[in-house]
Amino acid sequence: MEISGFISAIVIGIIIGVLGRLVVPGRQKIGILWTIAVGILAALAGAAIAKAFGVQDTKGVDWIEWLIQIGLAAIGVAALASFKSGNRSRSHR
Repeated sequence: MEISGFISAIVIGIIIGVLGRLVVPGRQKIGILWTIAVGILAALAGAAIAKAFGVQDTKGVDWIEWLIQIGLAAIGVAALASFKSGNRSRSHR
């Protein structure tokens, strides 16, 4: 992977992660690096899912692919926040 591809993945990961985080109600106690990681994974998985369904390239903005990616990011952020809060509550018992 070239440096431009790596930088693009980070930028897209930030955007997808933040949008996914905005969709999840309440406060998520995860850091920005976790948000970026979830966003990158959601972007990659969403692109693969969009390709599998044949909706990866549409005229104009690829809204369907973006919605899939943001939905996956929201699920990932919610799951990670739940996991991290569950670990904290168990460690304080």
